[in-house]
Amino acid sequence: MLRSLALALILSTAPVAVSDAVARPAPEGFVELSKRLSPSVVNISTAQTVELGEEDVPRFEEGSPLERFNDFFGNRPGRDGRVNKALGSGFLIDEMGHIVTNNHVIEGADLIEVSFPNGDTYEAELVGRDPATDIAVLKIEASTDIPIVEWGDSDAAEVGEWVIAIGNPFGYAGTVTAGIISARNRNIQQGSYDDFIQTDVAINQGNSGGPLFNMDGEVIGVNTAIIAPGGGGSVGISFSVPSDLASSIAEQLIEYGETRRGYIGIRTQPVSADLAAAYGLKSKRGALIRTVVADSPADKAGLQKGDLILTIGGRDIKDTRVLFRAVAEAAIDADLEVEYVRKKKRRTATVRIERLKEEVTEEEKLRREVEAGNAERTIGGLSVEALTDEVRSAHRIEPTATGVRVVKVGKRTRASGKVLKGDIIEEVAFERVSTPAEFEEAMKKALEEDTPVQLLINRNGNYIFYALNG
Repeated sequence: MLRSLALALILSTAPVAVSDAVARPAPEGFVELSKRLSPSVVNISTAQTVELGEEDVPRFEEGSPLERFNDFFGNRPGRDGRVNKALGSGFLIDEMGHIVTNNHVIEGADLIEVSFPNGDTYEAELVGRDPATDIAVLKIEASTDIPIVEWGDSDAAEVGEWVIAIGNPFGYAGTVTAGIISARNRNIQQGSYDDFIQTDVAINQGNSGGPLFNMDGEVIGVNTAIIAPGGGGSVGISFSVPSDLASSIAEQLIEYGETRRGYIGIRTQPVSADLAAAYGLKSKRGALIRTVVADSPADKAGLQKGDLILTIGGRDIKDTRVLFRAVAEAAIDADLEVEYVRKKKRRTATVRIERLKEEVTEEEKLRREVEAGNAERTIGGLSVEALTDEVRSAHRIEPTATGVRVVKVGKRTRASGKVLKGDIIEEVAFERVSTPAEFEEAMKKALEEDTPVQLLINRNGNYIFYALNG
C-alpha cells in the first residue's frame, strides 16, 4: 500500500553551471549494510472487516418461504461483512518492540500482523498514529531479542548522497533498492507539515512505512509516497518523511498515545520577491501574518496582521512551512523569541507556546472510553454502548434513563427475538448497570451460573423483563 501522487512534471532544458565540488565516490556495494539492516525491517499485513448494513444485502423474514435464501446472500453467522487486506513495511526502533510505519498502512485495520524476515510473526498493537504526518507506531511482545535500527540526522543529509530502502514491495519481503537523494524540503501538497526528502530509489506499493537508510546504516526517512502517473509503479521519484520529524512524532506517540504540537495562533501567506522588497528585504524569505487569533499566544505577544516573521527561537524562517514545523516542534510553555519586520523596521517579541488542540483520533477516543469503562462491549450475543451525551442526543434518550444501549443483537443467540437494537438495558441479574464494562461483568457472572439471565429493558419508556435461557 503506497500513496500515489498524480503530479505533472515539467522538464527543464535550461543550462546548468558546473561547480568545482568533488563528489564522493560511489559505494562498491550494499552487501554488508543489507545483511546488517534487513533483520530489523518487518512486513506489516492488515485486515479490516467492512460491515454490511441492512441495505447492502436482501433479507427475508424468519418463517418466510424465502428465508433459506438469506444464507445465499450472506446473512448467516460469520458472513456479516467482507475483509479488506493490505500490505506495508515498518522497522524496529527499540528493544520494547516499538515499530514505526505509515498511518495509511494501518488506518482502519481490525487486525495488524508483523512478520520478520526469519518467519516469526506477531500480532501488533496500535500505540498511536498521526494522520497529519502519516506516521504511526505499533508494538509487539517479542519472546526473543529483536534487532533494532538507529535514527539518523536527516538535516545533515545532502542532495546526491547515496541511500538505500528496504521493504515489502508487492509482497516481496526484504527487497533492497538503492539510489541517491534527489532533493530536500519537497512540498507535495499533502498537509501543513510537508518537508519530504525526494529520492530516485525504487519505491512501490508495499514499501510504505519502510526505512530509508544512509550509508552509516541510520534511518534518515520513512518511505511514504511516490509519483505514479496513471497509477503505475515507480518512475524514480519517491518521497520520505525526514527522520528528524518522524522520530519526534514517534516519541510523542509512544509517550502520550497522541501528538502534542505547539501553537501560536496565526495564519500566514507566502512572501513573494515584491513583498520582500516592500518590507526592505533583499530576497524573499519569512512568513507574512495575515490573521492573528484573538487571545492567542501571538496576540498576547503583540504580533499583528502584516508582520513578517524572519526567525523564531533562533531558527531562520525561509517560508511558511518552516514556520509551521518550528512551532509544531517547540516545547509546550516554552518562551521563544520572534524576530519580525513591521513597517520596514525589525522588532522582536517573546511568544509562549501553547498546545495545539487537534482532533482526537478514533484510537485515542477508544483508549479514553476504555479507561472510563465506556467502550462498546459484546457478550451473550449482545453488543452495548454507553449512554454518553452524544448517544443520548443522537437517539433522543431521556436524561433520566440509565443503563447501556443495545447496538447489535447476534443472530441465533439467546437474545435474538427478545432484545432489540436500541433497547436500554438497566439491570442484569437484578443488578443495576451503568457502563458497558459493568454490563459485561454482570453478564459473565450470570452466565457462569448456567441459569436464565434476567434483564430489565427500557424500550421507548416501557419497561419489560426478559429471561435469557442458556
